[in-house]
This record gives sequence, structure tokens and C-alpha cells, in this order.
Amino acid sequence: MTENNTTSWQSFQRLRTHLESIIVGQSALLDRLMIAMLTGGHVLLEGPPGLAKTTAVNALASGVHASAQRIQFTPDLMPGDLTGTEIYDAKSGEFRFVAGPVFHEIVLADEINRAPPKVQSALLEAMQEHQVTVNGVTRKLPELFIVMATQNPLEQSGTYPLPEAQLDRFLLHIELDYPSPEDELEILRRDRKRHFGEDPMSVETPLHPDTVLQARHQVAEIHIEENVEQYIVKLVGSTRHLGQYIPAWENHIEVGASPRASLALVRAASAHAYLQGRDYVIPEDIIEMLPDVLRHRIIVSFTALAENCDKNKIIQAIIEQVPMP
Repeated sequence: MTENNTTSWQSFQRLRTHLESIIVGQSALLDRLMIAMLTGGHVLLEGPPGLAKTTAVNALASGVHASAQRIQFTPDLMPGDLTGTEIYDAKSGEFRFVAGPVFHEIVLADEINRAPPKVQSALLEAMQEHQVTVNGVTRKLPELFIVMATQNPLEQSGTYPLPEAQLDRFLLHIELDYPSPEDELEILRRDRKRHFGEDPMSVETPLHPDTVLQARHQVAEIHIEENVEQYIVKLVGSTRHLGQYIPAWENHIEVGASPRASLALVRAASAHAYLQGRDYVIPEDIIEMLPDVLRHRIIVSFTALAENCDKNKIIQAIIEQVPMP
């Protein structure tokens, strides 16, 4: 790495230390949050309540000194509540635009699947185009803009399933699990310390939005050999032609991943390599990121579900069957 690259990399290592001082045990989650920051990709966090999803996003925002906003998605939420609206100013006799909460650098969309389709449509434009359109006027969002969305898999009453087009805009879909007994014990101890005034959120980190944007350019320059690129194409392509690799599972995937999955895998693997201190991607980077990149981009058939074969099991089988370069 060059001197500038090394400086940025060291800043992200300090960010990792900052996050670990707040979040216990969720090592993969912290990596994925930093990868999202390094790529400008959006993240869907899925897990039961109480697993520090909101805390992790707030910790990330404090670590990069970015503006953050939590939006609680509810069935009565309106698009204007998200994007903002124009309000009549009696003094000037004109309408003025009041920006909504989406005009922040990090947006936490809490329980995203509880909002109606019109709100999802407004958020889709923000995620894909980094802009919002209100009353025919298009306004740009911050350059650093990323969406961290949460979803509770246990309670589906009153929810609206996210459309496939919107799911495809998330770089990663992360599934969270409960902490180990050792980690839960450490959580209890840290919580007691917070009651005595110790606030790890206040720890200073050398990372700022400008540093993040500079690091994104460095990640985009990470080298990928042609055989590794071909490996990515084969992995993603196998979701459309699973029978070529696992004949018995030919009908297990109803809809495979699109080329956007290949693009997402390149970005995620490059950021993972960057965090490891390398300026090149290796197959292990691809394998590490593949489940989170594919999980929300394939639709499993009823045949597979009847055989107790879910997305994670299929992705793991793909990793095992597609030859590694």
C-alpha cells in the first residue's frame, strides 16, 4: 500500500477498535458495517430484537463523525415523512422545502418492512440514485449516504414484504444470532459500567467523512486477477443454473441472482481485502462475502423448502461445488 492508503487503513483499524469497545462479540457484523462504509453500499440487518443492531449503527456514525438519523418505519408513515415536504411560508408568501430525515449521511431504517409500498418506493430512489424528488424537484443526498435497515424475522404481522427490486439494492443482507454466554456476560459488565458514566461513544477516532470517501477510491483500485473475476461470475451464475453443479437440486432456486450480484461481490470482496491490509483480492475474500451478497438475491423454490433446504444451505453447497481458482 502507498503511504496515503496505509494512513486510511490505519484509521479504519482504529474505527474497528472503537466499534469493539461498544459492541461485544458481533465480529462479522462490525466487518460488514465497515465494508458498507468503504463501498457506499446499503445493508439489511435481520435478527431478533435486542441484538444491538441500532447501537451498532449509532456507533458507526459516531466513529466516522457522520450525521445520522433513525427513522422508525410504521404502517402510517408517508413518503413526505421520509423525504421532506414543501411548506408555505406566510411571511415570504412562498413555499420552502423542509428536508426530511433521509437527508443524513447514515440513515437507520428501523423495521423497514413495516412501511407501506409508497414509502418503500421513495426510499428506493434514495438508495439507487442518491437523490429524492419532491413536487417535481430533484435534490441530491449527501455523498457519504448509506442506508442501514433492520428487519425482525420473528414478527410478520402488519408487515409489507420488501419488493425484489429494493432488496437487490442492498449490498449485504446480514443475519444476526444470539451472543455466546461469554459475550453476554461481557455485555452485562459493560452495561453496568455505563451506569457509572463511562461512555465509549465519546471516544475520539481519526476517521471523518472525507477520509471515508478517500478510502472508497482506494478500495475501487484494489486489484482482481482475471481468474478471480471468472470465479465470481461462476458463483453468481450457478444460482441461475444450479443443476449444472448439483443435478439433484436443479429446481431448488426459482429465481437466481442478477449481474448486480456480481458487481456487489466485487465491491464487498475488495473492501474485505482492504480491511485485511491487502491491495488485491483472493478467493477467500469472495467466499467470506458470498452468503451476505447472495442471501437476499435468490428465491428458493417450494421444492427446496419442502426438503428443508434454505438459502444458506444452498449458498454453502455452491461454495463447495464451484471449483476455486
